[in-house]
Amino acid sequence: MPAQNALPDTFADWPASHARQVLEPGPVVLLTTRHEGRDNVMTLGWHQVLDFSPSRISCMVSAGNHSFAALRASGTCAINVPEADLLDTLVGIGNCSGAEVDKFARFKLAKAEAREIDVPVLPQCAAILECRLHDARMVEDYNLFILEVVRLCVRVDPAEATFVHFIGDGRFRLTGESVARRALFRPDMLGI
Repeated sequence: MPAQNALPDTFADWPASHARQVLEPGPVVLLTTRHEGRDNVMTLGWHQVLDFSPSRISCMVSAGNHSFAALRASGTCAINVPEADLLDTLVGIGNCSGAEVDKFARFKLAKAEAREIDVPVLPQCAAILECRLHDARMVEDYNLFILEVVRLCVRVDPAEATFVHFIGDGRFRLTGESVARRALFRPDMLGI
């Protein structure tokens, strides 16, 4: 007998392992690192904002990724936020290892130097977050890096960027129309 307040038939059960398809934390980004003079870039989808000031974020980098060792050893990285025109490049970068190929050369990525840390950054992206490792206590158990953003650069043109969100199974969503509700916010909640 169904529960009195059961969900309608328009809902279906999915495996719990597919939670990220409905709870994607943010856009797919390109994480750049430098260790022992070698630059690398990887596609990253698991990250979240933790705090505003100082600005802290977390990201999960699998220990099997070439970037894991570089980030752990150097304690620095840049999170480069690409737009939708780089979607095929994002997938390509995610399908190969920096241990085997120079991804900057293979995908014809422009490189610039970060100002606050020693890593390459990608000027073709809409935003660049230069980060230092803030807390490594969860790296061993969860591959989770807590980073502090030490510099943020945002391209001002175009003002409305289209970002890529991975929803699993080789599918993506692109950011759409922007809708403002500033008048409904308390003034102290704006400008962040």
